[in-house]
Amino acid sequence: MKTLNFIALLFAIVVLQTTNLFSQNANQAFWVHEDQVKPSMQKEYEAVSKDFIAACKEHNLKDANWATASIDDGKYLSISPIDSMADFDKNPLAPLAEKMGEENFRAIFNRFNECYDTHRDYVVHLIDGLSYMPNGLTTNTVGEDYRKWHFFHVTPQNLTNLRDKIKEIKALYEKKGAKQHFRIYRSGFGSNGDYYLAVISAKDAQSYAKTSAETDELLGEEGEKVFDEMMQYVHKYESKTGRMRPDLAYTATTDFKD
Repeated sequence: MKTLNFIALLFAIVVLQTTNLFSQNANQAFWVHEDQVKPSMQKEYEAVSKDFIAACKEHNLKDANWATASIDDGKYLSISPIDSMADFDKNPLAPLAEKMGEENFRAIFNRFNECYDTHRDYVVHLIDGLSYMPNGLTTNTVGEDYRKWHFFHVTPQNLTNLRDKIKEIKALYEKKGAKQHFRIYRSGFGSNGDYYLAVISAKDAQSYAKTSAETDELLGEEGEKVFDEMMQYVHKYESKTGRMRPDLAYTATTDFKD
């Protein structure tokens, strides 16, 4: 669009009791764990993440699925869909700790702890009615791991106006048949302030820039007008660039026999 401890926290983000990580209903909630990784420790962070995933696969960790994204500012996001806050009370890593042994299990998380000084957890909600994906709403955009995140921060008195303008933008994209698709999220529990978030997938930065330029031309003055109107209700705008990391994601298997 113009477009407790660390282990306890991880228990919360990896829990999932659904068969398909990326099949969403309207207003699907996602739990996000965000690590601000030190620049000098990014290689180690990715290495220990892969070692942890290898351990999960080796010991057939069940009921645990997460996607991972890396942002150019050094943040890594672990993302899991959730059904309710009750999901946070479950502990799917207990069988892994038992199979690995307490010492080996804790050693992995001690390595994680060396990679960052701050991390946090929050919830966002995918809003079906505001998102524009004509072929079906999904976060699993095969072949398009590049991501652009557009944050539209809003004060409480302007929430309704901003939402209505996003609806107008979606309607305009639909009318014009725009090729650039977007998903809209709404900030939830634990988020820093109120915002709507537009997420756009692309093959790479060049593809994103090309499609954005084509969309701007397609929408023309009508599009420029509605975007300008929308920004009247935004008190801060920011964008971030990054990509999904399938190599740092985990999905439980169902055909493994111990």
